[in-house]
Amino acid sequence: MGASHALAYHHMDGFSIVGLVSGGDSKQVLNEKLGGAYPLFADYAEALEQTRPDAVCIATYPDTHEQFAIMAFEKGCHVFIEKPLADTIEGAERVAAAARKAGRKLVVGYILRHHPSWVRFISLSGQLGKPLVMRMNLNQQSHGKTWAVHRNLMNSLSPIVDCGVHYVDVMCQMTRCRPTQVSAIGARLTEEIPVGNYNYGQLQIRFEDGSVGWYEAGWGPMMSETAFFVKDVIGPKGCVSIVAREAAGSGKSDSVEAHTKTESLRYHSAVLNADGNFREPDSWINLEDEPDHNELCRREQAFFLRSIREDLDLSDAVEDAVNSLRIVLACDESVRTGRVIYLK
Repeated sequence: MGASHALAYHHMDGFSIVGLVSGGDSKQVLNEKLGGAYPLFADYAEALEQTRPDAVCIATYPDTHEQFAIMAFEKGCHVFIEKPLADTIEGAERVAAAARKAGRKLVVGYILRHHPSWVRFISLSGQLGKPLVMRMNLNQQSHGKTWAVHRNLMNSLSPIVDCGVHYVDVMCQMTRCRPTQVSAIGARLTEEIPVGNYNYGQLQIRFEDGSVGWYEAGWGPMMSETAFFVKDVIGPKGCVSIVAREAAGSGKSDSVEAHTKTESLRYHSAVLNADGNFREPDSWINLEDEPDHNELCRREQAFFLRSIREDLDLSDAVEDAVNSLRIVLACDESVRTGRVIYLK
């Protein structure tokens, strides 16, 4: 994600990169791809002090998000930060408070909010009536470098937290009402992660209006690729599904590019005629504006730039980011305790 965001900054008018920071050699690799022109740093605090940036993009592991974001706000920077906002709800609230105190913009990398197909998917869900049933998953049969990244991520958060915030955010946009309870299950399918962690999980959410949703996420070389891409919503009046024939193909489950592809939407009406048969055939919505992963990151950064230049009020979006994190962390608690968690 950091490389994709840097590519956007590199090519966009309005941004000038003043430094690349990482603990390993990824900054050298990225710098070469960008022409080798940028200062490199191994220490984030040193980079802040020396470059005095106006804005910071944080795409590190989640257990550093809170510290790095607050350091940036204390230096007067605007912050773009990858999801999740922090690795605890208290940390997320501290980051949001730091942004308010500094009077600076905080944009969280909820990439699906900038994807026209997902925006349409959410909009169409509003035509289905209530309650809604929302079914989503993203299992990833990862190996090599991707499995190494997943193992490192699990030192901070489980798959249903790290990936789940995206899809829980979608569910909250569809229902626009309060979740009342969550439950979740999980399993540790490998000895390559610490005891107490789990690399497969499924969460269930019940909303105040009677809507329900589930999300499933698993990481690792043992994961099945069967039905890794389920994204649909059902209501009394019918259903809408994202159908990604190519992206859901074999070998695509650990592809970031595949995760953001929708390709088409299938809209089904539940209305029956006098004979008890469907009145209308399913309709297919083929989306012409289908951005790839790098283009989505560019759109995120264009929004970040606009939020700064036009002084956009981001308070609702930040509250949504905190709220979706609160929900998935409650689900993580349910996995670890075996209890249903009631939300206040």
